[in-house]
Amino acid sequence: MHGRSPTRKTLLEAASYLFEECYRQDILTSEFFLDDKRFLGKIRLTPNQELRAAFFSADKKAQGLAQLQLKTNPDDTNALFAMTLSLGMQSDYASLIDKQQVESMKMVRDADKYAQRLLVAAPDAADAYLTLGAANYIIGSLPGFKRFFLGFAGIHGNKKVGIQQLEIAAERGHYLRPFAKIMLALAALREKKPEVARVQLQELVAEYPENQLFVSELAKLNVPPTSVVPFKK
Repeated sequence: MHGRSPTRKTLLEAASYLFEECYRQDILTSEFFLDDKRFLGKIRLTPNQELRAAFFSADKKAQGLAQLQLKTNPDDTNALFAMTLSLGMQSDYASLIDKQQVESMKMVRDADKYAQRLLVAAPDAADAYLTLGAANYIIGSLPGFKRFFLGFAGIHGNKKVGIQQLEIAAERGHYLRPFAKIMLALAALREKKPEVARVQLQELVAEYPENQLFVSELAKLNVPPTSVVPFKK
């Protein structure tokens, strides 16, 4: 895959807008991930309209460029990567910000089709697993009755598969590895596996010591539980 292609450049621009909005909304924090009302609730967040417009504009442009490439070469790895990631990012936006789980999973199904084609042509394209893993984990975390009704529409999420996909992106990803690692750390906290989260956060802080999000999350994890002093009569 060619990192300097116009399609890849536009795609990474879209990713930067999405991550900026996630950062602005405190989505990439333990407070958000561990609060079911915020993480899985129906309350839509209020996005920055300029960031929203910029994200969807860049994302759709990347898809348009990718489709042109696929008409010429159905196995073009840049184009397959772009379609996988752009649809995955739209899915994450729909699920995390707009709280539209049904629409989110429709996009995941489409993204997965491109991902399978991409991984046949380029088995080392681990970044493709990021958005698929995030969406799988989020939908798989929904209450049983919600997943039951989504199942009637052929929409399924799987937490275990989602975590496995995030692990691949966190270990072998190139462009999106830091985002995969913070997502994996936060998912681990939800699953009550703080040591898994600690490893990911320590690696992020070592690599990006100026990033206050990573530093803050590791600091919160290192704070010992408040001890309860029994009341003495």
